[in-house]
Amino acid sequence: MIYGVGIDIIEVSRIKKEVTDDDSRFAERIYTKGEMEYCESQPSKALNYAARFAAKEAFFKAMGSGWSGGYSWQDIEVGRYPEGRPYIITHGKVKSFLESHKITGIHVSLSHVADTATAVVILETGSR
Repeated sequence: MIYGVGIDIIEVSRIKKEVTDDDSRFAERIYTKGEMEYCESQPSKALNYAARFAAKEAFFKAMGSGWSGGYSWQDIEVGRYPEGRPYIITHGKVKSFLESHKITGIHVSLSHVADTATAVVILETGSR
């Protein structure tokens, strides 16, 4: 059964400004080490950072709680299977939230073009 659905869209230029600013600690606050390593290895770094930011926002929307639970951006990590399909790993308070709400499935889709990135996240309860 579907617990929640979240969607987010973001302008790539907004994220590009933050991740390329030498004085900004934005990337370290938002992304895990693995996410930063992946994005930095890509030709379109800002596009990949933006897609992951959108996925994290969409995930919080799917939870239905937003930031009210004191969750961390790094509690949500977007990975990528070898064939390219994205997945989400949870940590900390977000992982505890999923366990307490019996959420057993996480579905994520990312999409981007030159100036926008979007993500959809579906959280599912019950067995598959």
